[in-house]
Amino acid sequence: MLRNLLRLVATVRTARRKARKDQIVKEFHRLYFNDVFEKQLRVNWLGVEVIKYPTDLIVYQEIIHEIRPDLIVETGTHHGGSAMFFASILDLIGRGKIISIDVNRRNNLPHHPRITYLVGSSTSDDVVAEVARRAEGLETVLVTLDSRHTKQHVAQEIDLYHRFVTKGSYLIVEDTKLNGHPVFTRYEPDLGEGPMEAVMEFLAKDRTFQVDRTRERFFLTSNPNGFLLRIA
Repeated sequence: MLRNLLRLVATVRTARRKARKDQIVKEFHRLYFNDVFEKQLRVNWLGVEVIKYPTDLIVYQEIIHEIRPDLIVETGTHHGGSAMFFASILDLIGRGKIISIDVNRRNNLPHHPRITYLVGSSTSDDVVAEVARRAEGLETVLVTLDSRHTKQHVAQEIDLYHRFVTKGSYLIVEDTKLNGHPVFTRYEPDLGEGPMEAVMEFLAKDRTFQVDRTRERFFLTSNPNGFLLRIA
């Protein structure tokens, strides 16, 4: 009886510690997002703004080093900072190309021989066909989705792009933190359901991907549940 009671007490204490840790992580995430990220105090890579968390950049570096992709497909170019970051890591490992897609034609994007910029909607037939052409026959393809953040658009991107991801590589859905997971953005206050909801809907019907939570081990990530490892 006493042994069972002690086990129960230990279980309750463990659950409370976990709940407290989870709350601290959420509160810090909100603090960082509201007081740093949303105020444009962002990371620069080789002088180019990268709209990603520093912790996620470390994780991207680890993934690229581990899987050594032949191709990285990125939706959402913005200033080109993440494409430049990816190109730098690919330079270090000595292989790989990048396709970066944005609906807007932007001036002064960083130039690098590994980067190809495509202008157009990430969900348009022409853009998807070009990605398919460039991805055909490659051994390792990594895809990261970071364009429009509505659930409908992200779900459409996942549907179109997950087929390019090779086994052992990743489909990374950015900004699953939005819509209260755990933050809300002042730039899209009426966003509603977004990337997180699109990911959960996808995982409910697809068994070839699973969430790799080891990529969230630094606690602060823009992509909770968003690092999707292709297992089959």
